[in-house]
Amino acid sequence: MKQGQKQWTRDELILAINLYCKLPFGKLHRNNPDVKHLAKLIGRTDSSLAFKLVNFASLDPSLQARGIKGASNVSRLDKEIWNEFFNNWDILPFESEKLLAKLKHTSVEELNQIPEIILPKKGTEREQVIKARVNQSFFRSTVVSAYNTTCCITGIKQKEFLIAGHIRPWGLDEANRLNPCNGILINALHDKAFENGFLTITVDYKVKISSVLLNQEDEMSKRFFHDYNGKQIILPSRFMPDINLLKYHNDERFKN
Repeated sequence: MKQGQKQWTRDELILAINLYCKLPFGKLHRNNPDVKHLAKLIGRTDSSLAFKLVNFASLDPSLQARGIKGASNVSRLDKEIWNEFFNNWDILPFESEKLLAKLKHTSVEELNQIPEIILPKKGTEREQVIKARVNQSFFRSTVVSAYNTTCCITGIKQKEFLIAGHIRPWGLDEANRLNPCNGILINALHDKAFENGFLTITVDYKVKISSVLLNQEDEMSKRFFHDYNGKQIILPSRFMPDINLLKYHNDERFKN
Protein backbone atom coordinates (compact mmCIF):
# COMPACT_ATOMS: atom_id res chain seq x y z
CA MET A 1 0.00 0.00 0.00
CA LYS A 2 1.27 3.43 -0.95
CA GLN A 3 1.94 6.01 1.72
CA GLY A 4 -1.19 7.92 2.61
CA GLN A 5 -3.57 5.29 1.24
CA LYS A 6 -6.37 4.08 3.49
CA GLN A 7 -6.93 0.38 4.10
CA TRP A 8 -10.21 -0.89 2.68
CA THR A 9 -12.60 -2.23 5.31
CA ARG A 10 -14.78 -5.32 5.12
CA ASP A 11 -17.95 -3.19 4.88
CA GLU A 12 -16.52 -1.10 2.06
CA LEU A 13 -15.58 -4.20 0.11
CA ILE A 14 -19.02 -5.75 0.60
CA LEU A 15 -20.57 -2.55 -0.72
CA ALA A 16 -18.18 -2.59 -3.68
CA ILE A 17 -19.14 -6.18 -4.52
CA ASN A 18 -22.81 -5.21 -4.25
CA LEU A 19 -22.18 -2.57 -6.93
CA TYR A 20 -20.04 -4.96 -8.99
CA CYS A 21 -22.99 -7.36 -9.18
CA LYS A 22 -25.44 -4.66 -10.27
CA LEU A 23 -23.35 -2.98 -12.97
CA PRO A 24 -22.88 -4.35 -16.49
CA PHE A 25 -19.27 -5.39 -17.02
CA GLY A 26 -18.56 -2.52 -19.43
CA LYS A 27 -19.60 0.10 -16.89
CA LEU A 28 -17.10 -0.51 -14.10
CA HIS A 29 -15.40 2.84 -14.69
CA ARG A 30 -14.90 6.02 -12.68
CA ASN A 31 -17.22 8.13 -14.87
CA ASN A 32 -20.24 5.96 -14.13
CA PRO A 33 -22.66 7.96 -11.91
CA ASP A 34 -23.29 4.88 -9.75
CA VAL A 35 -19.55 4.52 -9.12
CA LYS A 36 -19.29 8.21 -8.27
CA HIS A 37 -22.23 7.98 -5.88
CA LEU A 38 -20.93 4.99 -3.91
CA ALA A 39 -17.40 6.42 -3.85
CA LYS A 40 -18.74 9.57 -2.22
CA LEU A 41 -20.75 7.57 0.32
CA ILE A 42 -17.73 5.55 1.47
CA GLY A 43 -15.22 8.41 1.26
CA ARG A 44 -13.20 7.03 -1.64
CA THR A 45 -12.17 8.58 -4.92
CA ASP A 46 -14.04 7.57 -8.07
CA SER A 47 -10.84 6.07 -9.48
CA SER A 48 -10.13 4.09 -6.32
CA LEU A 49 -13.56 2.45 -6.34
CA ALA A 50 -13.46 1.79 -10.09
CA PHE A 51 -10.06 0.14 -9.69
CA LYS A 52 -11.44 -2.04 -6.89
CA LEU A 53 -14.32 -3.14 -9.14
CA VAL A 54 -11.82 -4.15 -11.82
CA ASN A 55 -9.86 -6.02 -9.14
CA PHE A 56 -12.98 -8.07 -8.46
CA ALA A 57 -13.24 -8.90 -12.14
CA SER A 58 -9.93 -10.77 -11.85
CA LEU A 59 -11.52 -12.99 -9.18
CA ASP A 60 -14.72 -13.68 -11.13
CA PRO A 61 -14.61 -17.31 -12.36
CA SER A 62 -17.08 -16.59 -15.16
CA LEU A 63 -14.67 -13.99 -16.58
CA GLN A 64 -11.63 -16.17 -15.99
CA ALA A 65 -13.29 -18.90 -18.07
CA ARG A 66 -13.55 -16.43 -20.97
CA GLY A 67 -9.92 -15.36 -20.62
CA ILE A 68 -10.80 -11.89 -19.33
CA LYS A 69 -8.42 -10.53 -16.72
CA GLY A 70 -8.93 -7.71 -14.29
CA ALA A 71 -6.29 -5.81 -12.36
CA SER A 72 -3.42 -7.88 -11.01
CA ASN A 73 -2.87 -6.39 -7.54
CA VAL A 74 -5.72 -8.02 -5.64
CA SER A 75 -5.27 -7.94 -1.89
CA ARG A 76 -5.70 -10.82 0.53
CA LEU A 77 -8.75 -9.08 2.02
CA ASP A 78 -10.24 -8.63 -1.47
CA LYS A 79 -10.06 -12.39 -1.99
CA GLU A 80 -11.43 -13.17 1.46
CA ILE A 81 -14.46 -10.91 1.12
CA TRP A 82 -15.09 -12.02 -2.48
CA ASN A 83 -15.11 -15.66 -1.39
CA GLU A 84 -17.28 -14.86 1.63
CA PHE A 85 -19.83 -13.09 -0.57
CA PHE A 86 -19.90 -15.70 -3.33
CA ASN A 87 -20.17 -18.61 -0.91
CA ASN A 88 -23.00 -17.00 1.06
CA TRP A 89 -25.58 -15.82 -1.46
CA ASP A 90 -28.28 -16.44 1.13
CA ILE A 91 -26.68 -13.95 3.58
CA LEU A 92 -24.30 -11.39 2.07
CA PRO A 93 -26.55 -9.69 -0.52
CA PHE A 94 -29.04 -8.71 2.18
CA GLU A 95 -26.23 -7.62 4.49
CA SER A 96 -24.81 -5.44 1.71
CA GLU A 97 -28.21 -3.81 1.13
CA LYS A 98 -28.53 -3.04 4.85
CA LEU A 99 -25.08 -1.44 4.81
CA LEU A 100 -26.06 0.66 1.81
CA ALA A 101 -29.31 1.76 3.44
CA LYS A 102 -27.41 2.79 6.57
CA LEU A 103 -25.01 4.93 4.55
CA LYS A 104 -27.94 6.60 2.81
CA HIS A 105 -29.71 7.20 6.14
CA THR A 106 -32.78 5.25 5.12
CA SER A 107 -34.35 1.85 5.72
CA VAL A 108 -33.59 -1.16 3.58
CA GLU A 109 -37.25 -1.38 2.54
CA GLU A 110 -37.31 2.26 1.42
CA LEU A 111 -34.00 1.81 -0.42
CA ASN A 112 -35.55 -1.06 -2.37
CA GLN A 113 -38.86 0.77 -2.88
CA ILE A 114 -40.98 -1.83 -1.11
CA PRO A 115 -44.47 -0.34 -0.59
CA GLU A 116 -45.32 -0.02 3.08
CA ILE A 117 -48.87 -1.14 2.35
CA ILE A 118 -47.75 -4.70 1.52
CA LEU A 119 -45.66 -5.10 4.68
CA PRO A 120 -46.83 -6.51 8.01
CA LYS A 121 -46.78 -3.81 10.68
CA LYS A 122 -44.00 -5.29 12.80
CA GLY A 123 -42.28 -8.38 14.13
CA THR A 124 -40.64 -11.40 12.56
CA GLU A 125 -43.13 -11.65 9.71
CA ARG A 126 -42.30 -8.09 8.58
CA GLU A 127 -38.57 -8.82 8.67
CA GLN A 128 -39.04 -12.00 6.63
CA VAL A 129 -41.11 -10.24 3.97
CA ILE A 130 -38.59 -7.38 3.72
CA LYS A 131 -35.67 -9.78 3.40
CA ALA A 132 -37.40 -11.83 0.70
CA ARG A 133 -38.33 -8.75 -1.34
CA VAL A 134 -34.86 -7.20 -1.00
CA ASN A 135 -33.21 -10.47 -2.02
CA GLN A 136 -35.50 -10.83 -5.04
CA SER A 137 -34.67 -7.29 -6.12
CA PHE A 138 -30.92 -7.93 -5.75
CA PHE A 139 -31.14 -11.16 -7.75
CA ARG A 140 -33.04 -9.46 -10.56
CA SER A 141 -30.60 -6.52 -10.70
CA THR A 142 -27.63 -8.89 -10.86
CA VAL A 143 -29.11 -11.09 -13.59
CA VAL A 144 -30.32 -8.10 -15.64
CA SER A 145 -26.85 -6.54 -15.57
CA ALA A 146 -25.14 -9.85 -16.42
CA TYR A 147 -27.30 -10.23 -19.53
CA ASN A 148 -27.13 -6.52 -20.40
CA THR A 149 -30.93 -6.27 -20.24
CA THR A 150 -31.31 -8.77 -23.08
CA CYS A 151 -33.50 -11.87 -23.25
CA CYS A 152 -31.15 -14.82 -23.65
CA ILE A 153 -33.47 -16.50 -26.18
CA THR A 154 -35.02 -13.77 -28.33
CA GLY A 155 -32.72 -10.79 -27.78
CA ILE A 156 -35.65 -8.64 -26.63
CA LYS A 157 -34.35 -5.65 -24.66
CA GLN A 158 -37.58 -4.18 -23.27
CA LYS A 159 -36.94 -4.45 -19.53
CA GLU A 160 -40.61 -4.69 -18.60
CA PHE A 161 -40.92 -7.92 -20.64
CA LEU A 162 -37.96 -9.64 -19.00
CA ILE A 163 -37.94 -12.09 -16.10
CA ALA A 164 -34.91 -13.02 -14.00
CA GLY A 165 -35.83 -16.69 -13.89
CA HIS A 166 -34.38 -19.39 -11.68
CA ILE A 167 -32.97 -22.58 -13.21
CA ARG A 168 -33.52 -24.50 -9.99
CA PRO A 169 -36.67 -23.03 -8.41
CA TRP A 170 -36.51 -20.57 -5.52
CA GLY A 171 -38.40 -22.90 -3.21
CA LEU A 172 -36.18 -25.93 -3.82
CA ASP A 173 -32.67 -24.58 -3.32
CA GLU A 174 -32.20 -21.99 -0.59
CA ALA A 175 -28.41 -21.82 -1.02
CA ASN A 176 -28.75 -20.87 -4.70
CA ARG A 177 -31.76 -18.58 -4.49
CA LEU A 178 -29.62 -15.49 -5.03
CA ASN A 179 -26.80 -17.11 -6.97
CA PRO A 180 -26.83 -15.36 -10.37
CA CYS A 181 -25.44 -18.56 -11.92
CA ASN A 182 -28.85 -20.02 -11.07
CA GLY A 183 -30.48 -17.29 -13.12
CA ILE A 184 -31.31 -16.58 -16.75
CA LEU A 185 -32.83 -13.43 -18.21
CA ILE A 186 -35.75 -14.49 -20.34
CA ASN A 187 -38.96 -13.01 -21.74
CA ALA A 188 -42.20 -13.73 -19.91
CA LEU A 189 -43.58 -16.26 -22.41
CA HIS A 190 -40.46 -18.40 -22.58
CA ASP A 191 -40.00 -18.06 -18.81
CA LYS A 192 -43.41 -19.66 -18.31
CA ALA A 193 -42.46 -22.44 -20.74
CA PHE A 194 -39.13 -22.94 -18.94
CA GLU A 195 -40.79 -22.97 -15.53
CA ASN A 196 -43.27 -25.65 -16.66
CA GLY A 197 -40.73 -27.82 -18.47
CA PHE A 198 -41.75 -27.12 -22.07
CA LEU A 199 -38.39 -25.49 -22.76
CA THR A 200 -34.93 -26.05 -21.35
CA ILE A 201 -31.36 -24.91 -21.94
CA THR A 202 -28.85 -27.66 -22.52
CA VAL A 203 -25.41 -27.84 -20.91
CA ASP A 204 -23.91 -26.48 -24.14
CA TYR A 205 -26.24 -23.45 -23.83
CA LYS A 206 -28.71 -24.31 -26.57
CA VAL A 207 -32.48 -23.98 -26.47
CA LYS A 208 -34.37 -27.28 -26.43
CA ILE A 209 -38.12 -27.31 -26.99
CA SER A 210 -40.35 -30.10 -25.68
CA SER A 211 -41.88 -32.49 -28.21
CA VAL A 212 -45.24 -31.46 -26.72
CA LEU A 213 -44.81 -28.07 -28.43
CA LEU A 214 -42.87 -29.31 -31.45
CA ASN A 215 -45.82 -31.55 -32.32
CA GLN A 216 -48.14 -28.55 -32.47
CA GLU A 217 -48.38 -27.25 -36.03
CA ASP A 218 -50.12 -23.92 -35.51
CA GLU A 219 -48.31 -20.78 -36.66
CA MET A 220 -47.89 -19.35 -33.17
CA SER A 221 -46.17 -22.50 -31.88
CA LYS A 222 -43.87 -22.47 -34.88
CA ARG A 223 -43.02 -18.79 -34.52
CA PHE A 224 -42.49 -18.65 -30.77
CA PHE A 225 -41.10 -22.13 -30.11
CA HIS A 226 -40.16 -24.26 -33.15
CA ASP A 227 -37.95 -21.53 -34.62
CA TYR A 228 -35.79 -21.35 -31.47
CA ASN A 229 -35.21 -25.07 -31.05
CA GLY A 230 -31.49 -25.86 -31.16
CA LYS A 231 -30.40 -22.22 -31.19
CA GLN A 232 -27.58 -20.96 -28.99
CA ILE A 233 -28.70 -18.64 -26.22
CA ILE A 234 -27.26 -15.16 -25.85
CA LEU A 235 -24.68 -15.67 -23.12
CA PRO A 236 -24.23 -13.28 -20.21
CA SER A 237 -21.09 -11.19 -19.80
CA ARG A 238 -20.71 -12.69 -16.30
CA PHE A 239 -22.31 -15.34 -14.10
CA MET A 240 -22.68 -18.05 -16.73
CA PRO A 241 -25.54 -20.49 -16.03
CA ASP A 242 -24.25 -23.27 -13.81
CA ILE A 243 -23.83 -26.52 -15.77
CA ASN A 244 -25.02 -28.69 -12.88
CA LEU A 245 -28.14 -26.60 -12.42
CA LEU A 246 -28.88 -26.78 -16.15
CA LYS A 247 -28.40 -30.54 -16.02
CA TYR A 248 -30.91 -30.69 -13.17
CA HIS A 249 -33.45 -28.77 -15.27
CA ASN A 250 -32.79 -30.98 -18.31
CA ASP A 251 -33.19 -34.18 -16.30
CA GLU A 252 -35.82 -33.30 -13.71
CA ARG A 253 -38.01 -30.51 -15.10
CA PHE A 254 -38.02 -30.88 -18.87
CA LYS A 255 -40.87 -32.67 -20.64
CA ASN A 256 -39.12 -34.48 -23.46
